[in-house]
Amino acid sequence: MTFFCTFVPSIMLYTDALPLQLEDDGRYFINLSVSTCLLLAVLYLRLRSKKDPAIPTIAGLETVCTCNSCGRGNCRFYDKEPPLFNTTTTKPNHHQQTTAEVQHSTAILTTYIPSISPYRTETPTIPYTMEKITDKVAALPPDSNYFSLEFFPPKTAMGFANLRDRLERMARGLRPLFVNVTWGAGGSTAQKSLELAEICQRELGLTTCLHLTCTNMSRRLIDKTLEDAKVLGIRNILALRGDPPRAAEYHDENDPEPTDDEEFTWAADLVRYIKKNHGDYFCIGVAAYPEGHAEESHPREQSLEHDLPYLVEKVQAGADFIMTQLFFDIDAYEHFENTLRDHPSGAFKDVMIIPGLMPIQSYQMIKRTTKLSHAKIPPALMARLDAVKGDDEKVKMEGVAIVSEIIERIKEIKSRTPGPRGFHFYTLNLEKAVAFIAERTNLIPPGTPEEDESAILPDFPQLMINGSSVPTRSIQGLSTRKGSIGSDPRDRVIVANQRPSHPDYEASPSEAGLLAEPVNTRANTLAISEGEGVLGREATWDDFPNGRWGDARSPAYGQIDGYGVSLHVTVPQALQLWGSPKTTEDINNIFIRHLKGELSAIPWSEEGFNAETEAIRDSLIKLNSKGWWSLASQPAVNGLRSNDGTFGWGPQNGFVFQKAFVEFFMPSADWRVLEAKLKQPDMKDVVCFYATNAAGDFISTDTVNFRARMAADADGTAEADRRPHEPSTNAVTWGVFPGKEILTPTIIEEVSFRAWSEEAFGIWSEWAKIYGKGSDTQKLLEDLKEDLWLVNVIHHDYVEKDALWELLFQ
Repeated sequence: MTFFCTFVPSIMLYTDALPLQLEDDGRYFINLSVSTCLLLAVLYLRLRSKKDPAIPTIAGLETVCTCNSCGRGNCRFYDKEPPLFNTTTTKPNHHQQTTAEVQHSTAILTTYIPSISPYRTETPTIPYTMEKITDKVAALPPDSNYFSLEFFPPKTAMGFANLRDRLERMARGLRPLFVNVTWGAGGSTAQKSLELAEICQRELGLTTCLHLTCTNMSRRLIDKTLEDAKVLGIRNILALRGDPPRAAEYHDENDPEPTDDEEFTWAADLVRYIKKNHGDYFCIGVAAYPEGHAEESHPREQSLEHDLPYLVEKVQAGADFIMTQLFFDIDAYEHFENTLRDHPSGAFKDVMIIPGLMPIQSYQMIKRTTKLSHAKIPPALMARLDAVKGDDEKVKMEGVAIVSEIIERIKEIKSRTPGPRGFHFYTLNLEKAVAFIAERTNLIPPGTPEEDESAILPDFPQLMINGSSVPTRSIQGLSTRKGSIGSDPRDRVIVANQRPSHPDYEASPSEAGLLAEPVNTRANTLAISEGEGVLGREATWDDFPNGRWGDARSPAYGQIDGYGVSLHVTVPQALQLWGSPKTTEDINNIFIRHLKGELSAIPWSEEGFNAETEAIRDSLIKLNSKGWWSLASQPAVNGLRSNDGTFGWGPQNGFVFQKAFVEFFMPSADWRVLEAKLKQPDMKDVVCFYATNAAGDFISTDTVNFRARMAADADGTAEADRRPHEPSTNAVTWGVFPGKEILTPTIIEEVSFRAWSEEAFGIWSEWAKIYGKGSDTQKLLEDLKEDLWLVNVIHHDYVEKDALWELLFQ
């Protein structure tokens, strides 16, 4: 076995006694035995556990395994964050290797490496399975329930690492039958989707269903993805169409000319293609819309009857199960299932139909999601949410009640046909609401005695008595006293004759006498997922995400649907909304008309403005008239009551605050002028800004301040602080409420800004693609993308409401 490492002095500090060979790409090649490699990994983890700043992070490590079939070392296992050792295998280039051979050659890594991952501290290695969903369901008792969970690849490395922990917790506490991993439109999340699928399938032992779209993707990428899925042991694919096909825009010149039956226009084409090339290896699912799919040919009239021929075609092409889009109208779902079961073609008689459900995470999120998916919320349910919309916690719990009621109705509907009853949850990478719903509706399957019993005791060191050792088994056979509730999660003081005033630090004598349950039982893991106790609060810290304005460390950060860059409208709708702009003045007019309410959407937002925008609408129109096109903004607010009709949010009797900010595109020439103004010394504690362009050039208040410190040291005018600049975090919305910590739902910081900027500039290209190549509009939009800067300016004076605008218009 061999070990690769990127040349980092701190790693070489611990490997300088090893045989090294410098490679052409600047990496060092180290020949190691398996045992030595494992010892090196353990040493690395122990050093990292001491938080030694000299030890690098996990990114950049790579292992290479010798192929057991031919002895050549071309079967690679690439390491990507978050796991220390990731076992994604590329197709060997020295000979055609079968799936079984690849699995054999990876056996050592699959068996040993996950157990020493820094993200696997207590759970033993779980061998991955290669099971079809249909086989797993067929093995269930006929009157049982099962459920699956869906996740999307997080936008940031920190989000990916945190999702790894969340997945392991949910797998243990909830025991889903399988999990789904989403796929970005046009393959935009291909690499991240495969990495996430690998974690689920190979590291956590979860049967995984990989989504795969076929439109606006090259056939080479589809073939490669299916081969990669085989290597990872994935045997389940959800075949989707994706965005409306625009073949000319996404054509891959390296693709061979397709035959008539290999053109990808509909999901049925992808089902046929998989069946033709892979036989019955994959279990294939397809999507369905209980209320009908709103397509460009039917933009206003959704019709299940219009969809049925397409759904029949998908099933007859070889689909094994149907998974529905989210819905809240149970009557519409009942009509949908009855229609399919009674269809004269008989196509749906024996096909699994799995209803898709989305837990209601927040009021604004469910409003946006249902708008994008065209799912209707019945007025009675909407009234229940409207009654609590100002309090996120109440919205979430009312949402738990609503979805739980829908599940009970679905159980009743499905009881009319034989077979297990399945449910699919769109988690949005969050766990608390799903855990509540699954427990409330008795969907969680019973655990084995081994899963529900105590944790495995750690190995005890051998005792040396008069030079002889006592066998380990003798010590492990001794009776060990369990800790008490009073010592979980920390030792607490026993307080007699009074109730503990600080339960986290004090315990009554009766509590101290109760034996604590093991921390890693399924019951405790479920309680943590539901947010109970100190561990639960830490696990669900991001339970109220705020889209791109939330914390970039959250697995839920970014787009709620996880499908990457998209205009969220069809090509005909885009042309109707925005026409074919030829000049920057035409672009100005699009943004201004949107601000005035004359356009329902712009490429970066398919939503209208909320009431608070009215306070700064004139300033925004003035800004956009300059050719500074705004994407997001908010006015300054100083201590208004939480029940204020325009700015209020959160629980009653609180007070809310906002810093003014605005985010906008501006020409590079204008940016140079504004940059000089923002970098002036007197602006240091007045504003914070972030700016970047499509090429990735980045500057912010933090980098400016750091360079100023370095310059002062070079001039001898000050002693420099040589620490790297630490990105600042700006809470631009916060609230103070009785009995609660200060809440900060909206923050702006470097990581989230950078992640969003990639998408923001990508939308220019998506917009350009709807016009003919070489057209005036296409050239204008691409030229603008290359020239513009995306700038976010935050003004710290939230008392003076016009301070930000006076700065920008000076």
